[in-house]
Amino acid sequence: MPASNNEARGLTFIDLFAGAGGLSEGFIQAGFRPIAHVEMNQFAAQTLETRTAYYCFKAANKLDVYYDYLKGEMTRSDFIKLPPASALKTIICETMSDSTLPQIFKTVDGIIKLQGIKSVDVIIGGPPCQAYSLVGRAQSSHMKKPMSEDPRNSLYKLYARFLKRYHPKMFVFENVMGIESANNGTTWSNIKKYLRRVGYEIEYKKQNSSDFGVLQNRNRMIVVGWLKDSGLHYPNFEKVQVNAVVNDLLHDLPALLPGEHGEKYRSAKMSDYVEQTGIRVKDDVLTLHQSRPNVDRDIQIYKKAIELWNDGHKRLNYNSLPTELKTHKNLTSFTDRFKVVEGDESCCHTVLAHLSKDGHYFIHPDIKQHRSITVREAARIQSFPDSYYFEGPRTAQFVQIGNAVPPMMARGIALGLKEQLQQEE
Repeated sequence: MPASNNEARGLTFIDLFAGAGGLSEGFIQAGFRPIAHVEMNQFAAQTLETRTAYYCFKAANKLDVYYDYLKGEMTRSDFIKLPPASALKTIICETMSDSTLPQIFKTVDGIIKLQGIKSVDVIIGGPPCQAYSLVGRAQSSHMKKPMSEDPRNSLYKLYARFLKRYHPKMFVFENVMGIESANNGTTWSNIKKYLRRVGYEIEYKKQNSSDFGVLQNRNRMIVVGWLKDSGLHYPNFEKVQVNAVVNDLLHDLPALLPGEHGEKYRSAKMSDYVEQTGIRVKDDVLTLHQSRPNVDRDIQIYKKAIELWNDGHKRLNYNSLPTELKTHKNLTSFTDRFKVVEGDESCCHTVLAHLSKDGHYFIHPDIKQHRSITVREAARIQSFPDSYYFEGPRTAQFVQIGNAVPPMMARGIALGLKEQLQQEE
């Protein structure tokens, strides 16, 4: 299954700390060609393999094979044998460290040589953000080691070694806003110095996924770097205006009660937003739409939370619950632990990896369903297309989605870089 002409001619990129591939998906949609994805987590790496297989089948006009897999008509072990082995070797499931980097470089060099790639145009990725996040710091206060000793704080040095080796014209370094204040600002100061030391000018700005057409408020620090004296600069990303609400992402999915599983779309008709963004296309197969089971106590709380939201957008305060519904002793923090997805608004609150632990912070807005959102609903809020399949158990799927850059946001970023890079050619 050869790459399409568009892919063969496209600008190239390497994705580091790739996760489930949200950033990569956006760059591919913008016409970039992936050289390699480096990701340590086994399930996320399998998701990347499955998505790579999807693009192989799409290029060969054989998506029916992919859909057969989604329908459960073949095992993953049989399915994964079908795409070219060379395509799947671009996913490097390895923890990046000083000891593993030489072998990772060797693998990437081999791919570049085999594919006849002349240069790496862009490197993208963001080191795991837990060490920089405000929530992560709050959790570390209960642990013996201070956050300043977290080894993840220095992962940017490994990112910089890729820059030094492959000299991409530009790079995108994505992270949480808390990176600026981590370790009293020391970590962020070191990152900036390090990236400049390896030959790049950098600029960083807060970007919100809602400005890229995603129906979600998600603020991230987007650092863009470019080779010194190259004349490149931080792109002016075009703000996308959308006339849609979050319910437009949910209406065509089958209604579920807690613990139920939906296998077919509720309707062949989808919202204009879902259709125009390509989140769902005509031949898609519905997957990962299974709701968590809930005990009666949680269902009662969910109904109260939904009633409040529907009554003038009021939020449930945990302390206001009847005594018999309370199970937590902590009544001072996280009093908003039960939160309804803002179905009738243009943006949902930020999708988090915490969804893997429970769904209390992401309650479906339909009181008749009184449940938390499914993996597919979370993926849609993150702007992943329905053809994107997440491997692993449900907890791992939620983590992958919660940690991802929304593909539509990534596509907008990629197009901003592409406009400059094509002028360079």
